[in-house]
Amino acid sequence: MKKTKMKKQKRIALIAHDNRKQDLVDWVKRNRETLSRHFLCGTGTTARILSESCELPVKGYKSGPLGGDQQIGARIAEGDIDILIFFWDPLTAQPHDPDVKALLRIAVLYDIPVAMNHSTADFLLNSAFMNSEYDRDDVMNYNATIRL
Repeated sequence: MKKTKMKKQKRIALIAHDNRKQDLVDWVKRNRETLSRHFLCGTGTTARILSESCELPVKGYKSGPLGGDQQIGARIAEGDIDILIFFWDPLTAQPHDPDVKALLRIAVLYDIPVAMNHSTADFLLNSAFMNSEYDRDDVMNYNATIRL
């Protein structure tokens, strides 16, 4: 299987549902030094809040319900995002749940590491791979598999 090389400096998408935004802000503040060495982006309000609260450059896309989740998914498919950190709210129904599911599906399809809580985000950020290049699997060619 072909590989795609993640560079030493990672491109990290940061997303949080409304009830988890402060949790993400707190996590980013605790990990500000490490995150400052990487490129950060996020959906609308989350990106703005993180930029202001944590004094880090975070490229903002649209708000999740207005297409931001899909924009992040498109960046993953284009090879422009290496890691997804998404603090989602498992206790509140979201009007854009299908968009969230599509984003998570595309992240898995493109072999992108995904963290959805503090513990997993801590493990990712403290991985030996975080500060080195890493070869991740390319998308499987399902058409070739079907023809076998």
